[in-house]
Amino acid sequence: MIAITDKEFRLLAGYIEGNYGIQLKKEKQMLVIGRLHHVLEQMGFSTFTEYYNYLIADKSGGAVMTLIDKITTNHTYFMRETDHFHFFRDEVLPFLYRSIKDKDVRIWCAASSTGEEPYTLAMIVDEFFKEGKIGWDTKILATDISNHVLEVAKKGVYSNERILPLPSQWQTKYFKRYDNERSVLVERIKNEVIYRRLNLMEKTFPFKKKLHVIFCRNVMIYFDKKTKDDLIEKFYDSLEFGGYLFIGHSEWINLEKTRFKSIKPAVYQKQ
Repeated sequence: MIAITDKEFRLLAGYIEGNYGIQLKKEKQMLVIGRLHHVLEQMGFSTFTEYYNYLIADKSGGAVMTLIDKITTNHTYFMRETDHFHFFRDEVLPFLYRSIKDKDVRIWCAASSTGEEPYTLAMIVDEFFKEGKIGWDTKILATDISNHVLEVAKKGVYSNERILPLPSQWQTKYFKRYDNERSVLVERIKNEVIYRRLNLMEKTFPFKKKLHVIFCRNVMIYFDKKTKDDLIEKFYDSLEFGGYLFIGHSEWINLEKTRFKSIKPAVYQKQ
């Protein structure tokens, strides 16, 4: 296995944090070696310096995408932090239904990973509106930095074990058999989610209209304080007044430095 020097690690970690906000502390050195050594071997590099120089010189974007796919951790599952989904169903959707006049509900999953979160939201929205959905635009924007997880999400195929946390009636209503071990979402739900690649470190987000709901859970734990504070401000500016921000339960927002109001654990509202 190719070793990485402290200097090489600092160069690589600095590049990743500077461009994507992800902090790699020194204790992550072995993780970096483990996830990238096959990449270096396949490309014929004998040192991480050679790999870093290649990364900086590559103009196609392919080298960076491979790096991000290897380094990022995409741990997710259906109904993760279930109380958020219950609050979304019981409080947020009724509020939006009463308050949105143009019937255009704008929901963004800012770290969609392999799709479990946005598809869960799509199923909740479908259950809420039922036959009354005619005339409403409820499509969900789901973004991630990793092309690999976006391709997985678009397929909507999951092992039968992974869908077990979902209500049994949802498993029957929203999934069909793919093979003996996997199920696939019905097209109606897959079509409710629009997947795009987006880097949260971009100075501005490409939204023509402000959003009503943002889910960005268990992502900011990888960011330093300034990166997190800047991102929260961008989220605030991207929301309509009355809009909601959901973050992970292991994350928090300093209420003395934000314009958001805390509604419940890891749920904030623009007021």
